This record gives sequence, C-alpha cells and structure tokens, in this order.
Amino acid sequence: MLQDIVNFIVDLVGNLGYIGIFLMMFLESSFFPFPSEVVMVPAGYLAYKGEMNIFIAIFVGIIGSLGGALFNYFLAIKYGRAFLIKYGKYFFISENTILKVEDFFKEHGHISTFSGRLIPAVRQYISFPAGLAKMNLFTFCIYTSLGAGIWVIILTLLGYFIGGNEALIKEYLRYIIFAILIGLAIMGYWYYKRKKSCVQ
Repeated sequence: MLQDIVNFIVDLVGNLGYIGIFLMMFLESSFFPFPSEVVMVPAGYLAYKGEMNIFIAIFVGIIGSLGGALFNYFLAIKYGRAFLIKYGKYFFISENTILKVEDFFKEHGHISTFSGRLIPAVRQYISFPAGLAKMNLFTFCIYTSLGAGIWVIILTLLGYFIGGNEALIKEYLRYIIFAILIGLAIMGYWYYKRKKSCVQ
C-alpha cells in the first residue's frame, strides 16, 4: 500500500509539474499540515531524470512557500489573535501552539521568520506572530524566502543526488508517508475525543 502511495506522489508531482509544486508548497507553508518532503524530494528526483528543471523547481518551491506564509501573515493581520485561537483548533492549531510561536517570535525578534522556517514544529506557524506584530512586509518576505529557500534547496538536492538510486528515494518517501499516516491518525483521534468531550 505504501509503495502505491509513493508511486502516486512521484507521479502526481510529475503530472502537475511546477504549478503542482507551487500549490503543494503553498499548502505546506500555510496552516494545512502538508509536508514539503513529499513535494521537493520527488521534484529533485524528477530533475535528475531530466523531467524537470532543478532551478525552476527550487524557485517555484520557494515562491509557493512564501505565498503560504503570506497567507498566514495577512490572516493574522486581518482577524487577529482571538480569531486564530477560536478557529485554529479546526485545523489542528491549538491555542498553546499559537502562544508558543508568539513567544518564539518575541524572544528572537524578526529574524525568527528566517530561523523558524528551518524548525519543523515552528515553520508553518511563525508567520502568525509576524502578522500579529505587523512586521514590515518587505523584511518578512526576505527572511521567509531565505529560510524557506534553504529548506527547499536541501530537499531538492537530496532528491537529485540520490536520484540514481530509485529504491533509496522510494524508501525515504515510504518512511515519511508512514509518519504522516500515523500523525493523521493521532490528530483524527484527538479531534474525535475533543468533539466527544464537548458534546458531553
């Protein structure tokens, strides 16, 4: 089953092309829990096979990441903390998560929008406190693009340089997908228990 999912993802990235990379990286960078590993590693692999241009793939991946980050940034500016706390739970963003990334932002300042992009537990949510603090938009875009760029380049090059070993690529993706499925099961169980306790 996992092998079928791996093949599907590689084929999906190939079929959707650069627009698909943009859309999936946009989702990954916003509040939707979509891992960039299942996008950029296959993109690098396809670049190795000559089916994609590696430089365009990296550029589109960075632009997609920036787009998702800007979505969160403007969401925070427009609706504020109370909105994020009230409705974030429907997207598995707890009040505690929002408060933690706010503390991270306050402790490290604007540079956290760069460093936070390299931390898995922080990457998707660091744009919220930046928006709440009304961080300068140009500075936000620069730091976010640099941080996202490092991550995107690493993943794409990983896919490219081990592209000669197709089995290794698919084994790597298999582990990632297995972790994703477990994570989704845990989130689904948490959501079910939360709904059940609210009804009671």
